Amino acid sequence: MPRQPLLLVLFALPATLIFLLFFVGPFAYFTVMSFWSVSSYRLTPGFSLENYLDVYREYAYSLGFTFAIALAIAAITTTLAFAFAYLIRFRAGRFGPPLLFVTLITMFGGYLVKIYAWRTILGTTGILNAGLLELGIISEPLPWLLYNPGAVVTTLTHFLLPFAVLPIYGSLRAVSDAQLDVARDLGARPSRTLIDIVLPQCETGIVVAFMLTFFIAAGDYITPRLVGGTSTAMIGNFVENQFITALNAPQSSALAVAILLVCAGTIFCLRYMFRRALAVR
Repeated sequence: MPRQPLLLVLFALPATLIFLLFFVGPFAYFTVMSFWSVSSYRLTPGFSLENYLDVYREYAYSLGFTFAIALAIAAITTTLAFAFAYLIRFRAGRFGPPLLFVTLITMFGGYLVKIYAWRTILGTTGILNAGLLELGIISEPLPWLLYNPGAVVTTLTHFLLPFAVLPIYGSLRAVSDAQLDVARDLGARPSRTLIDIVLPQCETGIVVAFMLTFFIAAGDYITPRLVGGTSTAMIGNFVENQFITALNAPQSSALAVAILLVCAGTIFCLRYMFRRALAVR
């Protein structure tokens, strides 16, 4: 027994070192750099809030737009993931494991492959327009299906859905069938069973799924460029532009820190509201 804490520390040490090295370390470095400045394309260490003031003055709209898009993607993805995970866990029966296997397989599909697949589907010569033309619903291709916020939401939702299904399904595994049978025998409606029994026990999985999809969507810059067009530039596009084109690492660091703080604050607020809603029920 005295050796058990030491073993736990040793087991957790590799993961802790990786987390500190690849997550905490870079974030601390970029946070410090966000207070620096650039002079003649050279970094000048110091302490100035000018970069954050520029974020507010020049990128407030982009931050709000990115926040709205990421929130929509996270909400849609988490809702669909919960419905699919619930189907696998409680409704699919012997088809549940094959459906879960299909979900796992889709995670290994290439990120860019999925983006270009949706470009093919939504393009003017894509499958969707071709099908509508063949059915006689439209007389000419619809160009607005691509290069708009809806295309970004659709593409990222499709990409992130498997990542949201797995944590929710893991939480649903903790819900015993006996509890649902008892609630059903006592006359509880399905909606009441869902709210009072299922949701409180899978809160962690729902929050993890929402956090994962929200953070990835907020920081993505490839999808908005390839399927969103020039009118759907998100904050990740400006971070990339400041890093690579403008060579202004302090400004891009301030943008990255700002979007991370906004996302973290949003997650904490939504989790608090979720817990309050469950408590009221």
